[in-house]
Amino acid sequence: MNEQEIIDAENRLMANVFGKRQIVIAQGKAATLWDINGKEYVDCMGSFGVALLGHCHPRVVAAIREQAEKLISCHGSLYNDQRSEFLQKLVAITPKGLDKAFLSNSGAESVECAIKLARKYTGKPEIIALMGGYHGKTMGALSATWDKKYRAPFQPLVPEFKHVPPDNLERLTAAISDRTAAVLLEPIRGEGGIRVPPDGYLQGVRQLCSEKNVLLILDEVQTSFGRTGKLFGCQNWDVTPDVMTLAKPFAGGLPIGITVAKAEIMSAFKVGEHSTTFSGGPLVCAAGCAAIDALIEENLTEQAAAKGKYFKARLEELQAKHDIVKEVRGLGLMLGMELRYDVFNIIQKCTQNGVLILDAGRNVLRFLPPLVITTQQIDQTIAVLGSVLEEEENERANQSSASAN
Repeated sequence: MNEQEIIDAENRLMANVFGKRQIVIAQGKAATLWDINGKEYVDCMGSFGVALLGHCHPRVVAAIREQAEKLISCHGSLYNDQRSEFLQKLVAITPKGLDKAFLSNSGAESVECAIKLARKYTGKPEIIALMGGYHGKTMGALSATWDKKYRAPFQPLVPEFKHVPPDNLERLTAAISDRTAAVLLEPIRGEGGIRVPPDGYLQGVRQLCSEKNVLLILDEVQTSFGRTGKLFGCQNWDVTPDVMTLAKPFAGGLPIGITVAKAEIMSAFKVGEHSTTFSGGPLVCAAGCAAIDALIEENLTEQAAAKGKYFKARLEELQAKHDIVKEVRGLGLMLGMELRYDVFNIIQKCTQNGVLILDAGRNVLRFLPPLVITTQQIDQTIAVLGSVLEEEENERANQSSASAN
């Protein structure tokens, strides 16, 4: 099929739930994507944070190929060598004390598990989340998500969810009651605009939860696996949660969700109370083993810290040159650039010029490139973005001048 036939088929046959760009991606390697016509793109989307190792990492490809010839599926009611190896590699890198896991298929599922676990362990129903937070679109995860554009069409949602302003310990303290099971938040709010908490906030939340005997659940679906320059985002503040939700890059590009918790908390689940058919499938776990090995042995977390510092500095150079840019923020290779206007046109023009960028709300550009992105690719991204920003400013100036006349 040609490009238009592929686009037409997806539009006709697939639920219309994704904001589509009019390109057909056919191949990827490291931080580069190619469309069906052979056009090359620098990937600063990373499949919304999934392709953290880069596309088609050779270790992951080899592991998938080898495992696919041995065993693809194995239900959790049977033991499996790849699942056992993946769990051991996983708990070897998670923060101390988080050493029992439930494996699922997505970030939203990992959050659903954490919500159920908090209620089961504490015997309490209430979950407190943050305004501006994002945790997924299944019913429990959606109940914790703040944005009304996601929530409103599906009311009534799961009861006993409460939202408080972010970065405000006083409001959080006031919200906790004798019905509160857990506080759920992202160390850095991703879709909420790449919002890094102020110094002391996460430490304060940890202390508060401990004092009130409330579980702290950290949603690290987007902030983990080296993304922020630390293995897990919470380690930027030396905070360890009681429960942590993980997903996106942990299987090198295959679907995975992980809920990891202190053993005594995870042990609240009894046989049959929470399960999924594909939990810990051998193919996914083999890919996950290869992904963790690649992350550690290739020092990609350290690369994220160094490259992220360079990328952020280059974005700040653009901020200094362009009044349209309001702020640059983020940690490691989880970066945001807030503009004074809607970013839609910027993203479209960058795509046309071979750079793929995400949004994080109407006026924030979000950068989640693979950790293997090169300095040359960062410079290329900056050059394209700078040109597009200049063009946008000139167009707005011309429009303003025409209106004045």
